[in-house]
Amino acid sequence: MTSQTRQSIFLVDDDAVFLRLLAAEFLAFPEFRVTTFSTGELCLQQLHLNPDFIVLDYHLDGITPDSINGIDTLDKIKAISPGTPVVMLSSQDSIDVAVRCMHHKAFDYVVKSETAFLRIHKNIKAFFQYEKMEKELNWYMSKM
Repeated sequence: MTSQTRQSIFLVDDDAVFLRLLAAEFLAFPEFRVTTFSTGELCLQQLHLNPDFIVLDYHLDGITPDSINGIDTLDKIKAISPGTPVVMLSSQDSIDVAVRCMHHKAFDYVVKSETAFLRIHKNIKAFFQYEKMEKELNWYMSKM
């Protein structure tokens, strides 16, 4: 990803207020292109757009009772696009929930709070720095 390319971020949360607040935080940075979804199903339908990063609510149970939850959505994302990093969000500050998310291959787990955006933003920066270093390392290794 070049510095001139905008990073595509999918935000998935059934809490409309939190989703709008989080989207507004991202839109303050010109390097991000944000798409929001209120259900996991809607996100999965647009996964062909190949987002660079996904922020996904753990529960996703507020819109319709038969909606798939965050963990099921995460599993489907990883089955379709295993390299796409996903940060899980939850209002639960629980180590059990965090561990469960990590077992399902989430990049990180962030508790919904007033500092959630800062943690997510740091995760995105860390992921792309890691990805850049990995590409450079692979390039150097191929030259040996």
